[in-house]
Amino acid sequence: MTTLAAALKKQLRTERQTIISAFLVEGKPAEVLTALRRSVDMVLTQAWKMLGLPPSAALVAVGGYGRGELFPHSDVDVLILLKAVPDVALKSQLENLVQLFWDIGLEIGHSIRTVDECLTESAADITVQTSLLEARLVTGNQTLFQQLQERSNAAMDTCAFFQGKILEMRQRHVKYEDTIYSLEPNCKESPGGLRDLQVILWVAKAAGLGDAWSKLAKQGLLTTTEARQLTRQERVFKNIRIRLHIYANRREDRLVFDVQTPIAEALGFKITKTRRASEYLMQQYYWAAKAVTQLNMILLQNIEIQLFPQPMVSQRINDRFNQVNRLIDIAHHDLFKTTPSTILELFLLLAQHSELKDMTARTRRALWHARAKVDNSFRRDPLNRSLFLQIIKAPQGITHALRGMNQTSILGRYLPNFRRTVGQMHHDLFQVYTVDQHILMVVHNVRRFTMSEHAHEYPFCSQLITNFPRPWLLYIAALFHDVAKGRGGNHSKLGIADTLNFCHQHGLPAQDSELVVFLVEHRLTMLQIAQKQDLSDPDVTQHFAGVVKDERHLTALYLLTVADIRGTSPKVWNAWKGKLLEDLYRVTLHVLGGETS
Repeated sequence: MTTLAAALKKQLRTERQTIISAFLVEGKPAEVLTALRRSVDMVLTQAWKMLGLPPSAALVAVGGYGRGELFPHSDVDVLILLKAVPDVALKSQLENLVQLFWDIGLEIGHSIRTVDECLTESAADITVQTSLLEARLVTGNQTLFQQLQERSNAAMDTCAFFQGKILEMRQRHVKYEDTIYSLEPNCKESPGGLRDLQVILWVAKAAGLGDAWSKLAKQGLLTTTEARQLTRQERVFKNIRIRLHIYANRREDRLVFDVQTPIAEALGFKITKTRRASEYLMQQYYWAAKAVTQLNMILLQNIEIQLFPQPMVSQRINDRFNQVNRLIDIAHHDLFKTTPSTILELFLLLAQHSELKDMTARTRRALWHARAKVDNSFRRDPLNRSLFLQIIKAPQGITHALRGMNQTSILGRYLPNFRRTVGQMHHDLFQVYTVDQHILMVVHNVRRFTMSEHAHEYPFCSQLITNFPRPWLLYIAALFHDVAKGRGGNHSKLGIADTLNFCHQHGLPAQDSELVVFLVEHRLTMLQIAQKQDLSDPDVTQHFAGVVKDERHLTALYLLTVADIRGTSPKVWNAWKGKLLEDLYRVTLHVLGGETS
């Protein structure tokens, strides 16, 4: 290593240590990212000048480094911009420069191109086009850099860029299982993470709408409240990612189980009697990702409307809602605030009208800002209780409606006990979902039993539920079966009080309330007996028959148990478990005086 490289390396290491030490004390993500970028800018500028690069060339930062942010162990992406194809002497000089960058200790990602070559590469690769969108001059020829910017902007096909980035985002979401609720999320790439925020700013900047949340608010694409919300959630993700890099001492963007506790403790989360520090961290992460997902949908839809204006085909649904291009739209902007019950009516209509694919950005925004209307007085209103039960009883679209309600934070506000489960971690070898997602998956599984097009999957369950009166009672039981997770103690017993309260408030008959409470209390009983006890022992089946008492309770518990197991992980259910549960069902039914086993 040359004396120059050693000196610059020492300078960079010293500055980096000082910056990170200050961050660990002060905890200011934006400041540390800017400070790390500036320290690298200074070192690269010194190297450039000391090697005497020609004044016609320019050193350009691209990618995240170009954006002005540098995480502790992120790559430093640079473009060496030339006026013409280099001769042999300049090639040698550039090779020495790149080698010096590596000797300094930087993880350099570099390209050497003329302006024409940049435009050719950009036209063929949207990734290159995106990196040039964030290009920033570090040192060198200002005029050449301006020429690159002007020609790159002129060549930008905004509509094609928007479509390309949306497709790229959807493909990335699929790669990460299309959920924000991964138990080990990638805080940069997972849905609702930093990359989703960057996508918004990329397409907005390409469209000339601004490159910061405050600028998008001035354009009317965001409200000031939404801009503050996005700024806040962006800070959460950056804080986590910085600490992941520091803790791992390398580039690491995944919140894997092994690092969740130390990162949580570094962020000040404390263990309590009922919850681990990591659970508080992950719940904060999921809430942030959910907010980003909501605002992402609003913003991208608004940008798309500007880029791809189309005739508005509106059709009246009722006095309060219209259908606009297969999206549900509020009749006036303050509908939810003036008539709060329409919040639940919205989801009832989405369940009832399969032709409605989603809601307009205007409706989603109004819902987001009116969600605080779902308070104690809202929950006590008989009309709202009736609307919620109508959603549960709807012949179609139940899962779609409940997931939409959870996504928009309405379900948790209507059912405060459910809200505690949002982003709540399971500590179970078999669970791959957070508690709220598991609950909704169980509702989905029960609902699937009722659908003829899925009867081939679990024919026995489909057969049983066909003859089961009021199957919507099973959906309520599914909603409450894990609602007390994370509170400490026996969550089955703790959930009984919540279930009783719901049934009483919503006017369920005593017989139906008793069944729902029974299912919540005994949700694990059938599985434990089937897996751990000898089903050929008459005492075992006699005891279980005494627990369920009749065919209705037995059938309901069997259906909920199958749906519950299938809702833990795609890999947990198997033929052996299915056979044990079905055998227990049949032999118990025989004991109860039903069909022979």
